[in-house]
Amino acid sequence: MTLSTDNKPQGRIAKYSALIQAADGLTLGQVCALSELEPTTVQNWIKRGFVPHPVRKKYYQRHLARILLIAQLRESMQIDRVGELLGYVNGNADDESDDLLPEEDLYDIFYRICSELDRQKTSPDEVPEMVRKVAGDLSGVCADSEELLHALNVMACTHLSNLYKQKADSLFRDYCE
Repeated sequence: MTLSTDNKPQGRIAKYSALIQAADGLTLGQVCALSELEPTTVQNWIKRGFVPHPVRKKYYQRHLARILLIAQLRESMQIDRVGELLGYVNGNADDESDDLLPEEDLYDIFYRICSELDRQKTSPDEVPEMVRKVAGDLSGVCADSEELLHALNVMACTHLSNLYKQKADSLFRDYCE
């Protein structure tokens, strides 16, 4: 993660920023194309309070980041728990004032953690140390860095669970089909 001149992390979501700004937001169809989700799924998440409401039917970086986070976490975590976890980190999805960290920054840190987990053979017991290493010093970025680290540990373990699930599915296909 690199820091911009205003000390905000720049990463995976930032690559969509120019597109989102040029179009003054994304349509639901565009969000669905990027996330590979059905429109009804995204609309359901908005209705349930997991994703902020679009602004004049447009979705911005924070919307996309939240949608991508939920999409990945729901693979191995119940959707209600995903909502609770993201609420723990950033409170009400429609209220940015209660966020520990902007959604885009949270997604970028999570993406870096997932990339490191994919690269290394990390056991669940090694996750907290690896998360601290990858996330770096969050005290200057976030008011409650320990809460955020706890949530990132949960998210990292969920990603590990996804990796094991994918491996199990692959083994099943190879030997049982």
